[in-house]
Amino acid sequence: MKPKNLSAGSTDLESCLIAGEEKALSLHMEAYHRGDAIVLHCKGRIVFRDETVALSRRVAELLQRSQQLVLDLSGVKSIDSAGLGQLVLLHMWAEGNRYSIKLASPTKRVHDLLEMTNVASIFEIHNTVDGALNSPPSKVRRLA
Repeated sequence: MKPKNLSAGSTDLESCLIAGEEKALSLHMEAYHRGDAIVLHCKGRIVFRDETVALSRRVAELLQRSQQLVLDLSGVKSIDSAGLGQLVLLHMWAEGNRYSIKLASPTKRVHDLLEMTNVASIFEIHNTVDGALNSPPSKVRRLA
């Protein structure tokens, strides 16, 4: 079954407009519905500046359509410190608005980075997209 795009022509984020110029991104994203959730397949690098901004905008846009989002990291080659920080901010924003973001299919390199930096402790991380979609909804954690 081929994933259904959310909107024609807008699922592959190949460039973004910056100060009137188009700049190619090293992060490409494709979103599709799976049941009540949206899966955002990421390919490339989640790195400082344009890529993290593009990811944030896309996640915020998608969470307005569905309260459950799975970030498919199977195509992500690397994440820098800004990317890690952005993932944490996205998690905090989503949790504060009662949305759910789960991570799925990280490469070994990305999974090791998430573990080493302790970012893995705040996200539900699943080996597959199906595993993330079939897991019960995560409970919103509140700090005392």
